[in-house]
Amino acid sequence: MSTIKLLVADDHEVVRCGLRSLLAGTEIEVVAEVGTGDAAIKYAEENNPDVVLLDVRMPQTDGLTALGRIKLAKSDMPVLMLSTFDNPTYIARAVAYGASGYVLKDCTRDELIRAIRSAAAGESAWTRDELRRVTGALATPRLAADVEVPLTQRESEVLRQLALGLTNKEIAQALHISYETVKEHVQHILRKIGVSDRTQAAVWAVRKELV
Repeated sequence: MSTIKLLVADDHEVVRCGLRSLLAGTEIEVVAEVGTGDAAIKYAEENNPDVVLLDVRMPQTDGLTALGRIKLAKSDMPVLMLSTFDNPTYIARAVAYGASGYVLKDCTRDELIRAIRSAAAGESAWTRDELRRVTGALATPRLAADVEVPLTQRESEVLRQLALGLTNKEIAQALHISYETVKEHVQHILRKIGVSDRTQAAVWAVRKELV
């Protein structure tokens, strides 16, 4: 079995060490470990690992943004997302950006190895359940690119935060506005762009290149 060169990007050293020891004794070799999205993009572009394993939440550039940038530069490079959060918005963005799969940090060793092997072979590591949850969002009728949706500046800010996977409470803290105000903005956004939930709004924002 040929070696699979894996780049691991996670801002927690404990997680990186854990992954390295989990994969010891397999054909998967951790060729590099980085702690930020920016470092992951730089390494992936310069060194061509077989698979990139990206944590979703990292300082500076988050994992989903890094995924989009890596795919832009190297569309064929398999990238797996790794997250503590079983968040449909994250999953929808990962699908929209072309990730090979989305692995939760509480997965088993076998599940992780299987996902990395699938990605390295150019196959999808998505489970049917994950795809079923976001298919509705990804099938949302796309508003023509030239249709301008009249979002206010504040609504655009809220939508951007929402598409990054933040909860209403986190958005309220980030933008220094009340929780009730955020809820109101989210309802207005959904109505204006003609979608029924946050996940669809996130996918719409990705497609409009707002995040």
